Amino acid sequence: MYEKTFPNKRFKHTLQFLEKHIKNSETILDLGVENPFSDIMKQRGFKVENTKGEDLDMDTSTIENSNASVVTAFEIFEHLLSPFTVLQSIKTNKLVASVPLKLWFSSAYRSKTDMLDRHYHEFEDWQFDWLLEKAGWKIIDRQKWTNPTKKIGIRPILRWFTPRYYIVYAERISK
Repeated sequence: MYEKTFPNKRFKHTLQFLEKHIKNSETILDLGVENPFSDIMKQRGFKVENTKGEDLDMDTSTIENSNASVVTAFEIFEHLLSPFTVLQSIKTNKLVASVPLKLWFSSAYRSKTDMLDRHYHEFEDWQFDWLLEKAGWKIIDRQKWTNPTKKIGIRPILRWFTPRYYIVYAERISK
């Protein structure tokens, strides 16, 4: 997925947001297979364990059996049919999660070569907030940012002004 380039702006914003809310001493379960950003977290001193590539819609055992103090999910929930189930299966009380926002001028992302690299959900910020709240999470902090490109055209111009990514820090609501 990142053979040629890294999403440097997204990684920078995500790392700043993570470091604002999570201490290096906390252990992290990062949903999704090991990736360049999980390596960046480790380089910054975080103790990170990743899920192993299992279909989280069908198998949440890694999440349920984790003793991590924080769960992170960076651009994961849009790929799941049922992120609600995954959110409910998290045992820890801290969650840092980001999603790409739905762009009104662009259809949902679908890779033609990788069946796992498809978006089932294209969230608006209020939809992601509602999902988290309904699954028992209270959003403590949130941030959005744009993702401009150096291409020419109407869509590239709109990407300079339209927020593309949404990140939240949430805590479990006591039952």
